[in-house]
Amino acid sequence: MSEHDASAIADEVCAINGMESETTPIPAADTVAESDAAVTSTTKRRRKSVDAANQPNLFEINVSDPELPSAAMPFELRVEAAILLADRPISEGRISEVLGLVPPSLRATKENESDARDEDSAAIAGRRREAARLVREACDTLNQQYAATNRSFRIEQVSGGRQMLSIAAFGSILARMKGVRAQTRLSQAALETLAIVAYRQPMLRAQLEAIRGVACGEVLKSLMERRLIKITGRAEEVGRPMLYGTTPEFLRVFGIATLSDLPQAKDLR
Repeated sequence: MSEHDASAIADEVCAINGMESETTPIPAADTVAESDAAVTSTTKRRRKSVDAANQPNLFEINVSDPELPSAAMPFELRVEAAILLADRPISEGRISEVLGLVPPSLRATKENESDARDEDSAAIAGRRREAARLVREACDTLNQQYAATNRSFRIEQVSGGRQMLSIAAFGSILARMKGVRAQTRLSQAALETLAIVAYRQPMLRAQLEAIRGVACGEVLKSLMERRLIKITGRAEEVGRPMLYGTTPEFLRVFGIATLSDLPQAKDLR
């Protein structure tokens, strides 16, 4: 082979190698960063799993723990006592606290409310859910006992909580006993206004008056004095007019747990 041929072959080999190096993909910087982020995220999850495994099980609740208030009494009766003594609907979470199912140190106060929320979310969110489940089961058991013994009351869900209420069949007796007066009842205009706000909230006074076709200032004022509606905010438009909505007192007065329990239009026909 001549020197010229050898030189040509060497040049061809170099050219091929150069093409391969140019076509070999090089990982982009953002791909490398994403990979590093994924590894870091996986490592953090593993650390959290290890930490959770090393912590005691916060979900287990022993309702027979002698350290709990009135531990000698059946759990259902303790729940019943807490609901019976409350002068307004009491939430399942609050019942859990009163019965000692949630550690007192983790109850939120005005001073450490934000800290308590953070600690709840990190440590005992599962325990609170379990405690609420136990309270719900106790309420169901009590209601079954009330029904089996023909009692005149039940534990009902009202305004986001639980309250002891008489059944509807005894409404006329309670009305006579409480001396309900005509002047304490809502007027037709107030009922119409309240219904519109309940179904269309949050809404402007102008929208309300457009639907009813009359001025609603005095009616709104009356409903606010009764704590059935409230100002929920301001609209993002010229003048920042006020928005109106219903209150927890509205739910309590009408005996419903949440706004989703309001009857639908098709049910009213």
